[in-house]
This record gives sequence, C-alpha cells and structure tokens, in this order.
Amino acid sequence: MRGSWISLITLLAWAVSPAWGDEAKPRVYVILWFDTEDYILPASDDAALRVADFLTSQGIRGTFKIVGHKARTLESRKRFDVITALKKHEIGYHSNWHSTQPTPAQFTSNLEWDEGVAEFLRREGPGRDDVERIFGVAPTCYGQPGSSWCPQSYAACKKWNMIYLDAGRHVALDGLPCYYCGVFNLYQLTHLIRADLNKPELLEEANKRFAEARQKLLAQGGGIISIVYHPCEWVHKEFWDGVNFARGANPPASQWKLPSQKSEEETKLSYRIFADFVAFMKRFPDVEFITASEAAKLYADQARGKQFGPDDLRAIARAAAREVIFQKHGNLTLAPSEIFDLLTRFVSRRLADKKITSITFAGTPLGPTSRVAALTEPVTTDASQFERTCADVVDYVQYHGRLPGTVWLGSVGVPPEAFLRTVAEVTLKLLDGEALPQRLEVRPTPLAVVKYVAKEDPRLWSWVIFPPGMKAPHLMDVAQRQAWTLKPALLGRK
Repeated sequence: MRGSWISLITLLAWAVSPAWGDEAKPRVYVILWFDTEDYILPASDDAALRVADFLTSQGIRGTFKIVGHKARTLESRKRFDVITALKKHEIGYHSNWHSTQPTPAQFTSNLEWDEGVAEFLRREGPGRDDVERIFGVAPTCYGQPGSSWCPQSYAACKKWNMIYLDAGRHVALDGLPCYYCGVFNLYQLTHLIRADLNKPELLEEANKRFAEARQKLLAQGGGIISIVYHPCEWVHKEFWDGVNFARGANPPASQWKLPSQKSEEETKLSYRIFADFVAFMKRFPDVEFITASEAAKLYADQARGKQFGPDDLRAIARAAAREVIFQKHGNLTLAPSEIFDLLTRFVSRRLADKKITSITFAGTPLGPTSRVAALTEPVTTDASQFERTCADVVDYVQYHGRLPGTVWLGSVGVPPEAFLRTVAEVTLKLLDGEALPQRLEVRPTPLAVVKYVAKEDPRLWSWVIFPPGMKAPHLMDVAQRQAWTLKPALLGRK
C-alpha cells in the first residue's frame, strides 16, 4: 500500500472527524459506480468479477450500471460467476446497446416530449427488462452512454423508479445533487474524483483531491463524492466502443473488433492502484460508502405530502413574485412547477371558498411540453376572467401532469412564468384578507431557473461515438422547458 506517501501529520489532520455513531455530525458519502458496458472483450467479464469481489472483501457495496447487451452476453457466455458477484452489489442500468447507432440523444433529438419518452421506452425498455431478468433485481438507477443524454429518459426513470446517476453538463445546479423532472439527479457534481489506473505517480494527487473534497464537504454539513470507473479500464488500452463505433460508425456484430488489451503486469498495476485508493478513502471514520438507492434516501424530498399553511404560502408567494426559480424553505425545496401548482390551486380554491387557508403538496408537474407563448408587453384582464383561467389551469395541470405552454386569459395567451408572477401577487392579497382586484396585469417575466439547463453547444456532443458535427438544438429546447422542475436536493439524516 502507498499510505506512506502521505505524511503522518497530514493524514492525522485530515482524519480528525466525528465518530461513526454520531449521526448529528456531518458525514461524507462516497458513491462508487461502475459503467459495466464492454460486451466485446471477454477479459472485461473477469475485470467486473474481480472488482466486485474486491469491493465485497472490503465491505463496500458499489453500484454497477449494466448495459442490457452486457447482461445478455454474460448470460450467453454462461458467466454466472460474474452475475453472482455483481448481485452482491447494487445493480443499475446503462442503456440497452450503449454505442451502437443511434444512441439516445440521436433518436430523441427531433422528437417532442411524449414521442421522445415513448421512443426511449421502446428502445431502452427491453434492455432494462433483461438486466432485471438476468440479475433478479430491478435496477435502481440509470445513466446515459457517453454523453448521449436526453431529457425524456427522466420520464422512463420515474416510470421505472430509478434515480439518475452519471456525469455531464446538460443539467448543472452548482455542482449539487438536485431533482429534475421529479427524479433525484446525481449528474454534474462538484466532487467527481478518480485515481488514474495507469499512472501510480498520480495516486498521491488523487488522494489529496479526495481529502480536500472531504474537508470542504464536512464544512458544508456533509455531502457526496462521486467516483466512476468502467471495469474494462482494468484490462484494455482503448475503449471497446471507440474501436468499433467511433464517428457514427455502425458495423454489424460480425465485424466488431477487440480493443487492445493490457499486459498482465499492466492489469495488476491497475488493480493495485485502485486498492490503494480505496484503502486511503477507508481511513476516514466520517467517510461512508453508499449505493444509488441509499443516496436517494439520504436526499429524500421533504416536500412530499406536506401541507402548506398561510405563513408558508406567504413566503412562497413573496419569493415567486420576485423571481421564477426554485425556493428553499427550511428543510425542503420547491421547484418552480411545484410552486406554480401550489399557488394556482390555492388561489382557485380560495376564490371559491374563503375558508381555504392551506394547500397540500401534490407532486412535481412537468414543465411545458408544447411551444411556450411569448409576451413582450403587459396585458390586463378582469377578475372574472382571471378566476376562470385559474380554475382551467388547475384542471389542465391535474389532467396532463404538466404546465401549459400557453395560459389562456380568454382569447389572450400568456406564458406560464408571467401568469405565475400574477398568481403570486394575488396570493398575497388573498392571504391579507383583500378581495381579488377587478383589473389585473400580467407582465413579461423571465424564467430565471432556465440558466441551469444548458443551451445547445457542440461541446455537449463531443463524445467520440457521435457522428461528426452532431447537434441537437431541439433536444436542448425540450430540456430547457423542463427547467421548471429543477430544484436542489437537501441532505438529510439516516
């Protein structure tokens, strides 16, 4: 082991931490996840087995995201020893075919929300079902192949009761865990750390980065460090899919080529580096290894089932009248779509019954899936039309499970963010005992939360598997409409 590379004094300084049993003090949670994908190089089967067995021997449960065809390949090769070893850990899902063309971002790139969801389920559902059949457990998480991300996959995650676990820049909430489309999302995290499996001289630097991340997270009250590998990295010199499917290539299986393989000594070195890295992380008593489903429990949404009274609604409405963005109130957060739903339901019911003083959280409506109305100048409406529109919007959200792209004030259409601002102002008046004004103004209002979902950018699609010049502007437009559903996930206690 290379623990001697770190000075004893420095190590002791890093290790000052709360005792294991003290749940009141902050902890650092490490999620070790493995994209288990290479169904071409047989040696990658042995690598997955060895990594799984090593973690089991260390008392650590990793999260192995399995490609559907990898699971089928293990079954056809009768590698039940690998399947048994992996089943001791948590099983996730990592697409059906991973890199054969077209990949998820491509086949959803020109589709609207509902058709894209249906197409994702059609193409990816069979792989998810095979993983469950072969491993005997329902996968707990999903992450896209490469950078082939698409927002419609979140609807599949919700249907399959999965969280989203991967890395990328498409949705980025300041490097923190978040909720997107009602799904717990570990995607662009600040602390994503790896030790290079091929360069032992860089291990000390990886240890240092881990220790520094731990200190920062403890100072913030705890948090997650995300660590990702691919079992095939222990045995190959080049990724299996780059050899076969780079730049849009899609050869038949009969023409697939094996990637270059490491020597026995190179493979042994990779295992040794990983073992040393794990040993370093295990030194800290306030560091705990968790799986995807355990992370979801730690960051459980505290808004679920909550009843919001007058003081709660007043605070929510005041903030919404200033800016259309997610909100934090005590130990819970609210996405803009949840705020829209809470306040429109409150106003509609309060106008019908003055005894109404509270409203119960009903879940996370999607953002608009249709084109959003434009508003460049204020429009006015009367009290009767506003009341009727509120009732209609409440019915729309309950019926469709999403916000309308256009809120109709009679024959005049306005965007939902502008309508929400007016609803928030009305909420405050009603809570103060005032009557609904006879004339109301709906003003142009920016959707501030949209800044956290990336705009179209060629760098989003730089994965070697994509065809040259890959673009997906419509896909990112669909994704930005779902910024309405974005909110931070707060760390709770076990």
